Amino acid sequence: MPKLSDTMTEGTLIAWKKKKGDQVSAGEVLAEIETDKATMEWESPEDGTLTEIYVQEGGKVNVGDKIAFVRGQGEEAPKQEAPEQKKKSEAAEEKKPQAETEKPAPAEAAKKETAPQQQQGVGAAVSAARSETTQQKPQAREQKPEEPRVKASPVARRIAAELGVDLSTVKGTAPDGRITETDVRAAAKTVTAGASGGATKPQAQAPIAVKPGESARIQLSGMRKIIAQRLVESLGPVPHFYLTIDINAGPLMEAREELKSAGEGADAAKITVNDFVLKAAVMAAAKVPRVNASFDNDAIVQYADVDLGVAVAIEDGLLTPVIRAAQDKSLREISALAKDLAHRARNKRMKPEEFQGGTFTVSNLGGMGIDSFSAVINPPQGFILAVGKVTKSPVVDDCDQITVGHRMSITMSCDHRVIDGALGAEYLKELRHLLENPALLMV
Repeated sequence: MPKLSDTMTEGTLIAWKKKKGDQVSAGEVLAEIETDKATMEWESPEDGTLTEIYVQEGGKVNVGDKIAFVRGQGEEAPKQEAPEQKKKSEAAEEKKPQAETEKPAPAEAAKKETAPQQQQGVGAAVSAARSETTQQKPQAREQKPEEPRVKASPVARRIAAELGVDLSTVKGTAPDGRITETDVRAAAKTVTAGASGGATKPQAQAPIAVKPGESARIQLSGMRKIIAQRLVESLGPVPHFYLTIDINAGPLMEAREELKSAGEGADAAKITVNDFVLKAAVMAAAKVPRVNASFDNDAIVQYADVDLGVAVAIEDGLLTPVIRAAQDKSLREISALAKDLAHRARNKRMKPEEFQGGTFTVSNLGGMGIDSFSAVINPPQGFILAVGKVTKSPVVDDCDQITVGHRMSITMSCDHRVIDGALGAEYLKELRHLLENPALLMV
């Protein structure tokens, strides 16, 4: 099972596109896999013959478990238990020592039947003492202090102790391999998933059609589960605060009309208001680099590149494709990349590295008629921008006259551990200046 997202710990095999015995080429679609973010097409990593399929459609397995074998010339398929059978075997092995501890050996049982009552009492006391010692050993092992060579934050160490996770087996995702709280929780879920191998293999469920006037219980998809988890992780430990500004969008609308009247290309290639916002958000972050950062337990990580996340609504939830090193790209390049990433996100054609990471995100619901809103930060990012629609409103001009103007609301959700109010205000001031002077975005 490939790791198709940065937070993925398991995947569901939705559909096989090839059957056993088919010839496949590198880059050819083998299967559809549901990750914690989306249902994606998985391509064959090499040429060969699909000789073994270990996981049937609807099966859910951990990242790293074998799901198929593509045989190259001269190769033989290894003997491999299906992940479900492997988990059952592992579960049986785990239960075996426990059963041996609880059940007395035949020789001991015979002695207890023939021994005098006093000897039976002594034997029972010894057996109870041994049982108590056996039960106390895991507890003593849990209380053993972590080795100093493991790089982990204090929070990660505390959570690891609570969940019984061995930090030496956890791979850190923070700089220098440091283990964070998120890494520990992901490791704990992987262990839990492995220990439940005796459960019946889940089957893929067809979407439930809810009839008008009827209630229904709809099972969560993998994406919806991770969205719920991430939102709780964000709003719980991340101290949010919000800053809102109203932009004079008149100059933006004029610039848009000038491009249109100049014979700009087809609708697919035109510069939109959202493209202006994306470019301005990037330029403002480059000019106020301290906001382009994230919190990492005992440090703040400030990033050299502005990797812009663009929130895209899809059928099952939300994806945030990332425009890498956006500070080096022109307005036209950002526009083209944003459209291409959004199109492929909606059609399940994205590569994992294209929606992992990101230093901050822009979410625009203006096209859906939303005047203003506040968004939830996507950890470990330091902030997210929520962009509303451009509306016509009565405004007071420089001559103190009431006129009709164009206004757009932008709300900045900040992680207070990284961004203070004054720093957020400095960023929004620069953002406003760029949006109200769109010629600066086209140079």
